[in-house]
Amino acid sequence: MESNFLTAVFLPLALFIIMLGMGLTLTLNDFKQVLVYPKAVIIGLLAQLVMLPIVGFVIASIFSLSPDLAVGLMILAACPGGSTSNMITFLAGGDVALSITLTAVSSLITVFTIPLVVNLSMQSFLRESTTLQLPFLSTVLQIAVITIVPVSLGMLIKRYIPGFAKQADKSVKWLSLFFLAVVIAGVLLKERNNFVSFVIDVGWVTLALNVVSMALGFAIATLTRLSQQQATAITVEVGIQNGTLAIAIASAPTLLNSPTMAIPAAIYSLLMFVTGAGFAWWANRRSTLSKA
Repeated sequence: MESNFLTAVFLPLALFIIMLGMGLTLTLNDFKQVLVYPKAVIIGLLAQLVMLPIVGFVIASIFSLSPDLAVGLMILAACPGGSTSNMITFLAGGDVALSITLTAVSSLITVFTIPLVVNLSMQSFLRESTTLQLPFLSTVLQIAVITIVPVSLGMLIKRYIPGFAKQADKSVKWLSLFFLAVVIAGVLLKERNNFVSFVIDVGWVTLALNVVSMALGFAIATLTRLSQQQATAITVEVGIQNGTLAIAIASAPTLLNSPTMAIPAAIYSLLMFVTGAGFAWWANRRSTLSKA
């Protein structure tokens, strides 16, 4: 697949479909859940929007990644959760309403925080070797267009054509997985000459980000005495990021236009299903034992 077609056409289309699918599961009441779960929502957002980028920065520094890969990891850490986190929360027996609320609210907030985190990351890792920066206002507008617009469209369809939304939801989810697979394959194919070295360099790093962030999310939720279901939701929401959005920010011609920076998100998007499934199995087993 031609690189320019992948980044200029297919990737935005894939992200549009994925975010549309998320919108088909949301209602305005999901945003009002902030008032129902204020403590859990605040803890979840702080863990995702503050703790996660810090963890990403520490891991990128410890593993001594190349500057481009380090920035790519930070792009991933700056992104919100996605519909995958809602699905894994459901499979793990967590609080799905809280998961959806965190996904919805963080998707709005990160429109503004992503440019800040990414620019700080480029200053830290790339230093004077580049003058590349994400213009704040234009980046906010672009991220809003590729995230908030399709989510809002999905919500409108669910609100005014609920029957169609219910029928389309399952098909859109499978289509989203297909598009995600093609996007990942396209990114890895573009960097095929360096694929093995990237897997060696970044595989363990993205796995560390995934596992450490989930562990810390679970620890914070448990120490603040949230319910078991809420702790499960926060663990997944903090640990499972929107890899497609990270790939789009890294490789889109109008944003960073760097296929190398998209590598961490591409590899992460494969690993998160494995760790997510493992956590879901553990959470269900833990729930069963606690009821015995």
